[in-house]
Amino acid sequence: MKSILVPVEAHSGMAAVLETARLLAQKFGSYIEGVALGPDLTQIVAADFSLDGIVFDDAVRRDIFDEARQIFESFMHDSGIPPHGGPPDDATAPSYGWRRPNLVSDTGVGEYGRVFDIIAVGRPSPGVEQPRKSTLESALIESGRPLLIAPPRAPGRLGETIAIAWNRSPETARTVAFALPLLKAAKDVPVFTIPGYSLSGPDHVQLVENLQRHDVPARAVDVHESAKTPGLAVLVTARAVGADLLIKGGYTQSRLRQFIFGRATGQILAEANIPIFMAH
Repeated sequence: MKSILVPVEAHSGMAAVLETARLLAQKFGSYIEGVALGPDLTQIVAADFSLDGIVFDDAVRRDIFDEARQIFESFMHDSGIPPHGGPPDDATAPSYGWRRPNLVSDTGVGEYGRVFDIIAVGRPSPGVEQPRKSTLESALIESGRPLLIAPPRAPGRLGETIAIAWNRSPETARTVAFALPLLKAAKDVPVFTIPGYSLSGPDHVQLVENLQRHDVPARAVDVHESAKTPGLAVLVTARAVGADLLIKGGYTQSRLRQFIFGRATGQILAEANIPIFMAH
């Protein structure tokens, strides 16, 4: 995981996103690249702004871009992370860069993210100055890459105890494969399945056996009782095993059914207080 993309905008969770990305970069000596995230045009149209409204003014767009870059570069400077290619030029230490000269849309984040190892975003919340769900979904669906989803408050550590919520789905299988570098570096990898909420296929014990072949310190955790909803059961179990990172496949059901029934992915995205590693 040598390259991390971070969409940057002035929302309340931005500091937590940057700190979570930094924790990951420290593990692998990663390059972190920031891009300035533009306004959500869907919300603007819904709010009945005219197409020649203020958000399309070049000066305003430049202000949004400059603020995002300032947020990103100030964090890197304060964290002691040098620009990529500048002194100290240590291949094992994190570095940062900023290459895109313009604002990037949610769709643009998904497209640009295809050449990175992972994309760091904030856990979506309703309201203004919050991370947008549209950003996360575009990055998740359009990039083909995994996401590191930061909680509202930055964690103190990352990747020491990694819980895997195994529901036997292809999305979760792919997420586990993407996460293998992190899993091999972990101290403890508890793997569990929520009773009554999984597809047909190999159980969590079989997954543990395969992970152990890769020298992952995986262990099976049996969950005998589930909470009222599968999403809550996943979060309760992750907390019980002391996880500082949760591995979870994204949208095993369609996004429409997620919206209608409020299933596991939606609830986890709404309530998780630890970082989530997710792929689709």
